[in-house]
Amino acid sequence: MFSKACEYAIKSVIYIAQEALAGKKTNVKQIAEATNAPEAFVAKILQPLSKKGILTSNKGKQGGFSVELDKIDKIKLIEIVLATDGPDILTRCAFGLEKCTSEKPCPFHDKFKGIREELRDSLSEISVYDMALKTEQGIAFLKN
Repeated sequence: MFSKACEYAIKSVIYIAQEALAGKKTNVKQIAEATNAPEAFVAKILQPLSKKGILTSNKGKQGGFSVELDKIDKIKLIEIVLATDGPDILTRCAFGLEKCTSEKPCPFHDKFKGIREELRDSLSEISVYDMALKTEQGIAFLKN
């Protein structure tokens, strides 16, 4: 459903949040290992998230990525999705039609519209904090 970049971005931010809750910054190598993602790819996908203010990035030997603790429960998954994949996942046609509207729908339009709305609502409700707690408690996982 999400692009590979978005999947890695979500997992990376959750891991970074988990580390932030423990009072730690984490670097690209650690994030890549924790999420089974290629290190160069992680470095690339985290930059836009830092520019959007989702993550804090510090350069240098003691640098790394973190999430501000006072923001951690306010960052919703939809912010990561929109920063990484843009709004298309919430608007595009399931059949890939360029102009799929209520007036000229694809065969799946009406059903998929509800699915997209439900997805948007869920992503808007779920915080990075919620996901970090689940991984910290061992009831959810970032890799197999």
